[in-house]
Amino acid sequence: MTQKVLVLFAHPSQHRSEVNLPLFDVAKQVDGVTTVDLYAEYPTFNINIDREQKRLREHDVIIFQFPLYWYSTPAILKEWQDLVLEYTFAYGTGGDALVGKTFFCSLTAGAKVDAYRAEGYNHFTIRQLLYPLEQMASLTGMHYLPPFCLFGSRTALEEKRIDSHLAEWRNLLQLCVAGDIDREHAAQFEKLNHYLGDDQFKMEVAK
Repeated sequence: MTQKVLVLFAHPSQHRSEVNLPLFDVAKQVDGVTTVDLYAEYPTFNINIDREQKRLREHDVIIFQFPLYWYSTPAILKEWQDLVLEYTFAYGTGGDALVGKTFFCSLTAGAKVDAYRAEGYNHFTIRQLLYPLEQMASLTGMHYLPPFCLFGSRTALEEKRIDSHLAEWRNLLQLCVAGDIDREHAAQFEKLNHYLGDDQFKMEVAK
């Protein structure tokens, strides 16, 4: 069944973006995907709560797209959560507006993948660093999927890794729109990138 996908994009320094801005441009081109540039829409952080809640109600898949800043999201995404995900709307008594929807993050990280492990420079995996967002999804009744990631984003351009990542992103969005993501299967992976490359998933899509 066709699903409506919402991409909430947060990047405060887009003039320096080598990966996230191209990712956002790809999302704009996919039918069935609504794209919102939060910093462009709310330059003073004066978030329109009613508008954002209406968007959430109207979409089936919610995606936060952002560069990882100090092991978290850029500031406007935290502000968006604080204001939009209200009691009686997203949780609490009668707060069931998001129940059953799918949520995941599309992010870039400057360090290489080896830095994101217990023995690495950053001491935690990327999924562990996103536990607050995973718990947000749990509290609001959404199905949480692992993030879609590009590690080593600082050198991705010179290493010619961006085009393949953009193609994978387009494929992921199209699968979301088509409703072809097996949420239970995908949830087992550290990253959605691994799910997309999984042999079982490829066989399911080929049927």
